[in-house]
Amino acid sequence: MIRLGLRLTLATGREAIIRLLAIAAAVALGVGVLLVSLAGINAVHAQSTRTAWLTTSKRNLRPSNDEATADPLWAEANLDQYAGAVIERVDVAATGPRSPVPPGIPQLPGPGQFYASPALSRLLTSAPRAQLADRYPGRQIGTIGDEALASPDSLVIIVGHRATELAQAPSARQIRSFETAAQGAPGDAHPGRMQLILAVVAGALLIPVLIFIGAATRLSAARREQRFAAMRLIGATPGQVSAIAAVEATVAAAVGVVAGFAVFFGLRSVLATVPFTGQPFFPSDLSLRWANVGLVIVGVPATAALAARLALRRVQISPLGVTRRVTPPRPSAWRAVPLLAGIAELAWFVGRRPAGTTAQIRAYGTGFGLAMVGLVVAGPWLTMLGSRLMARRARRPAALIAGRRLADNPRAAFRAVSGLVVALFISSAALGIITTILDYHTASTGGTAGRNILAQAFGDRDFLTPDGQRIPGAATVPDTVVAHLAAIPGVEAVAEIHVEPSVSDPAMGPGPGLVACADLARIPALGRCRTGAEVTTIPWFEPQAGTITANHTATVRGRPPVAFPADRLPSLPVAAIEVGTDGSRRAIEEARTVLEAAFPDRNLPATIGDISADNAQLIDGWRQLADVAIIASLFIAACSLAVSAAAGLIDRKRPFSLLRLTGTPLGVLRHVVALETALPLLLVAATAAGNGLLAAHLFLRAQLDESLQPPGAGYYLAVAAGLILALGTIAATLPLLRRITGPETARNE
Repeated sequence: MIRLGLRLTLATGREAIIRLLAIAAAVALGVGVLLVSLAGINAVHAQSTRTAWLTTSKRNLRPSNDEATADPLWAEANLDQYAGAVIERVDVAATGPRSPVPPGIPQLPGPGQFYASPALSRLLTSAPRAQLADRYPGRQIGTIGDEALASPDSLVIIVGHRATELAQAPSARQIRSFETAAQGAPGDAHPGRMQLILAVVAGALLIPVLIFIGAATRLSAARREQRFAAMRLIGATPGQVSAIAAVEATVAAAVGVVAGFAVFFGLRSVLATVPFTGQPFFPSDLSLRWANVGLVIVGVPATAALAARLALRRVQISPLGVTRRVTPPRPSAWRAVPLLAGIAELAWFVGRRPAGTTAQIRAYGTGFGLAMVGLVVAGPWLTMLGSRLMARRARRPAALIAGRRLADNPRAAFRAVSGLVVALFISSAALGIITTILDYHTASTGGTAGRNILAQAFGDRDFLTPDGQRIPGAATVPDTVVAHLAAIPGVEAVAEIHVEPSVSDPAMGPGPGLVACADLARIPALGRCRTGAEVTTIPWFEPQAGTITANHTATVRGRPPVAFPADRLPSLPVAAIEVGTDGSRRAIEEARTVLEAAFPDRNLPATIGDISADNAQLIDGWRQLADVAIIASLFIAACSLAVSAAAGLIDRKRPFSLLRLTGTPLGVLRHVVALETALPLLLVAATAAGNGLLAAHLFLRAQLDESLQPPGAGYYLAVAAGLILALGTIAATLPLLRRITGPETARNE
C-alpha cells in the first residue's frame, strides 16, 4: 500500500503534483512560523539567563559559586545614558583573592581599570572623550564576553575600585556570588513577562497554522473521496484506503517540514536583529531544543495524516458513502461551551494570579487556547443561526440558495473562514494587551524641560550641618563644578535647588526646594518668579536620578516669593542641580560627564527623556511583537481562506455545473458563493473581535492589574482592512466558476 500510495502521490499527473506542492507550501509556512515562535521563547530565556548576573542580590536563587568559601565583593549597579542609549554600569571592588568574578571577564578589574562590552568599546573610541570616556577613570584592560551580554548591541561596563572607596557609596552592597537563574527579559521590571507573552503568542499562532494545514490537505477532497470510493468498490479495505491517504498526506507534510526548517534557518540571522525584548538577539539564541525539533518532525506529519483520515470518514462507512450525501446533524448550542469555558477560566484568575512564569503560561495559555478552540467549535452553530435568518428573509434566488446551502452544511461553510476568524481573535487580543501596556508604561518625555534640562539629585547622600544635624538627600556642590558646567558650550544656565535645614525632616528627607529667581529666569521651562521676588520654592521629585521640574501653571502665573535672603542661598545644602542646555548632544553629555566625575558616589544625572529611554527599547519590542503576531496571523488566515475558497469551488463543480445546465445565470452562482462565505465571516468576526478584547481585558486584570484601554481608530481600520482583504480574496476566486461549471464539466463528472 505504501508503494501504491507513493505512485498515486507522485505519478498521477499534474493535478496530483500541484496538490502535493500546495500542501507542502502550506505546511512549510506553518512550520516556519511555529519554529520561529519556539525559537523566540528559547532566545528570550537564553538572553535573560546571560544577564541574570545584573540582578544579583544578597540571596541569589542560583549562586555562581560556593558563597561559604568566597570573599565578599563590593558592587554597585547603575544605569547611565548616552545619546538616548542605556549603559549598564557595574562598579566592583574585591576584598580578597576569592571574591566572585562577573561572567564574561577573566578577573576583576583593579582600581583605575575597567572592562567594556564590544559595542561600548567602539562607542568610547568614536565619541568625544569629554562626552563619554571621561566618566570612567582609568584604562580599559579588556572586553566583556558574549556570555554576560544580552545582545551584540549591549552597552555594559565593569569598573574597578578600592574596597575602602566603594564601601563609601550609599548604594553599594556586599555580595558573595552572582545570580545565574533567568530573571526575565532584560530591562523588564516584571520577571518572565516577555516569556509569558511569547508563549501566548506562539500558542495563538499554532491554531491558525493547523487550520491552514488542514485546509491545504483537503484540496480536491471530493475528487479524492470518489477515487478512494472506486478503490473500495473493486475490493480495497478501509485500512488500505486509509494507508494510501496517510502516505499521500505524510509525503506532502514531510516535504513541507523540511522546507519549513530551511525557511527558519535561512531567516534566523534576519530575525535575530528584531529587538522583541528591546535588544536584538545573538543568532545562536534563536536555537531549537531537541524536544522542539522532535515535536515538529513527528507532530506535523502525524497531524496531516490524521486530517487526511478524517476527511475519508464517509468512505470508511461504505464504498457508496460518497454518493449518499445526506444532511449532517445540525450543530447545537452546546458548541458554545468551550468558548464560555475559556473566558471563564481567564476571569477566574483575576485576583488569583498564579505564582511563577510556568504556572502563568499554563493558566493563561489554557484560557486563550480554549477561547480560540471555542470560536472554531461554536462557529458552525453561529453560521447555522445566520443562515436560517438569511433564508427566512431572502428576497432573491441567490440569498435563498445560499441560506439553504449554509443551513444544510454550516460546518463546511464556516471551515473556509475559520482561519481568519481565529486570526481576528488573536489580533484583537494582541492589540488590546500590547497597546494597554504601552499606554500604562510609556513615560512622558517632559516636553522642552524633559529634553533640554539635565538634573542631578542627591537622594542617596547625607548632608551634615555644623551642629551635627543629618539631612538626607542633600550635598555640598563646589563652586568649581558649577563653573565647569557653565563653561560648557550649549549650557545656558545652572540652577541649584537648596534646602533649608530648619524645615528638613531627618526621617523624611529635604524640605521644599529653594531657588534663586535669577537662576530660574535663565531656565524658563522650570517656571518663573513673580515680579519683585528674589527667592521662590520649587516642587521637585526624584524619579530615579534627577529632579526634572515642570509646572505650567507656575510658568504662566509665576511662583510666589519666599521670605529668605538671596545672599544666604549659597550657604545652604543642595538637593539638586538643574542644568539648562540648548538640547544639543554635546551640551547634555558633557554636562553629564562633569556631574558624574564630580559626584562618583551618587545617583546618575538624567533627563526625563533619559528615564523614559530606560523602557523605550522594551516598549518598542512589545510593539513589534504585536505587529508580528497580527501580520503573521492575518497572512496565514488569508492564505487559508484562499485555499479553502478555491477548494470549495473545485469540490462543487458538479452541482454548480448542473445548476448552470438548468438555466441558472453565472451571476447568481457568484452571488451564492459570495454570500456563503461572507455571512459566516462577518457574523463570527464580530464574536471573535469582542471575545479577543474581552480575553485581553481579563488577562491584563489578572496578570498586570491593569484595565483594557479602548482601542483607537487604528484597530477598527485594521479590522476593516482585514475583512475587505478577505472579501477580496473570495472575489478573486469567483472567475474560476466560469471555467469549472461548463457543460463539459457536468458531462465528465
